[in-house]
Amino acid sequence: MSDYSRIHFQYIKRNLKFKFDAGTSRGVLREKEVFWIKAFFPGKPEVSGWGEAAPLVKLSPDDRPDFEAVLKSTLEQMSGELWDMEEGELLKQVGERISFKLPSIRFGVETAVLDLLNGGKKCILGNEFYQKNTPIAINGLIWMGDKGFMLSQIESKLAQGFSCIKMKIGAIDFQQELDLLGYIRARFSEDDIILRVDANGAFLPANALFKLQQLAQFGIHSIEQPIRAGQVELMRKLCQESPLPIALDEELIGVQDKATLLDKIQPPYIILKPTLLGGIAETKQWIAEAESRNIDWWMTSALESNIGLNAIAQLASNHHTAIPQGLGTGQLYHNNLASPLTITEGHLRYDLSQNWEDPA
Repeated sequence: MSDYSRIHFQYIKRNLKFKFDAGTSRGVLREKEVFWIKAFFPGKPEVSGWGEAAPLVKLSPDDRPDFEAVLKSTLEQMSGELWDMEEGELLKQVGERISFKLPSIRFGVETAVLDLLNGGKKCILGNEFYQKNTPIAINGLIWMGDKGFMLSQIESKLAQGFSCIKMKIGAIDFQQELDLLGYIRARFSEDDIILRVDANGAFLPANALFKLQQLAQFGIHSIEQPIRAGQVELMRKLCQESPLPIALDEELIGVQDKATLLDKIQPPYIILKPTLLGGIAETKQWIAEAESRNIDWWMTSALESNIGLNAIAQLASNHHTAIPQGLGTGQLYHNNLASPLTITEGHLRYDLSQNWEDPA
């Protein structure tokens, strides 16, 4: 018979401060509000699991003015309820108790209860990243800004040994963006450096194909979300006609009928962000649907602190993917939680010699 236990929940809020102005096609980010969720047994308070609910401004379905009140109410309602302390059942119960419209809260609670299940040691899932310190290849992210700022980032990532560079585009003059990509390609071939670009839906349907044709000359691995999400027929046509592979990103947010979307658009790639998609269980479902259609995927953080990043890295490792992941955001903040997560030579590692800072 399964072991049933009563779990209680609390949360802590922190405003993370960016080390620089992080430019996206939706504006400049300077800080990020996150909520760390604590799961514990009242009779054993010294053992606690931690998760993170951190909706992304202007993008997450649960980015709402009353988010903290909704989080507080949700955790209070669940505190003291019976939970089946088995991984699959825990994930199922989270999905039953928390609305699909609150994806970041689902992800935070999933992570907290799984961490608690595994002894409160930041082990979320059985995986080689945590258990064997197996590194995960990641891309080096180039944030939007003026040409000089972006060029300095490119130089830094190349010097740090990244073999996959991802450049956000769509905020400055398109020709300048092409020049930056040409600068990289003039120094490194496609065999040396993988180039990805992320438009965050910035291209207009009228000129999207033309821009994709211009980008293709630089041997681009893929482009994320070239046009705004929700234009399914246009995106399907672009995926058919584009000279470079398209990866769906924002297109997946808020979608419950995964099979229908993938069948309609038939993309080469999808990008998985558990905070935006509804957590671990939902992300696993996307992976299953994609792989059954020979659609490839990789995971990307949504600017979480190291609590959320750790969970996403373990989920990626759990699926043994060799594609570079988008998990390099842990170094963005002045006041991130200290952790064993380190980046060397373009890989994310779990350094067992380092300790976690207590969120409390």
